[in-house]
Amino acid sequence: MSGGAEDDFGAFVAARATTLLRLAHLACGDRAEAEDLLQTALERTYRNWNKVRHDSPEPYVRRVIVNTAISRARRRAILRMIPVRVLPDTPARSDDVDLREVLMDALRALPPRQRAVVVLRFWEDLSEQQTAQVLGCAIGTVKSQCSRALAKLRAALGEESVEGVIGHGRA
Repeated sequence: MSGGAEDDFGAFVAARATTLLRLAHLACGDRAEAEDLLQTALERTYRNWNKVRHDSPEPYVRRVIVNTAISRARRRAILRMIPVRVLPDTPARSDDVDLREVLMDALRALPPRQRAVVVLRFWEDLSEQQTAQVLGCAIGTVKSQCSRALAKLRAALGEESVEGVIGHGRA
């Protein structure tokens, strides 16, 4: 890679690393694994930088993060069942100090594809079409996965908590 291309890549990483790390953390639910996911995504992006840099590189990196998170989750599921902490019987309130932890537990309990859809749609604020492009699927798949994920989150957290965290009218 030429010096200018390396400088471009370095500038991209410096500008977007925090946002991409947050996406990785939400996609996998673990800080250490999120760092590893981001490193893997940036490595793959670096290898393809000459192809990717002229387009918008961020969607490419997002797609690598989400696909890698899904692949790793599937691999772990094949090897062993992932234990999930039991969620409280009472719905969490938005003013509850533990809401973030409860929400992360509920996200971890979702299947990888549903978790990816929720993270891309509501935390990354991507449209259904953009989410479908990142995941390489149809818009209808995004809609159905989102609907199922929100139903599971509502069952785990309670209707008011989900609406308070994710927002109204975006299902």
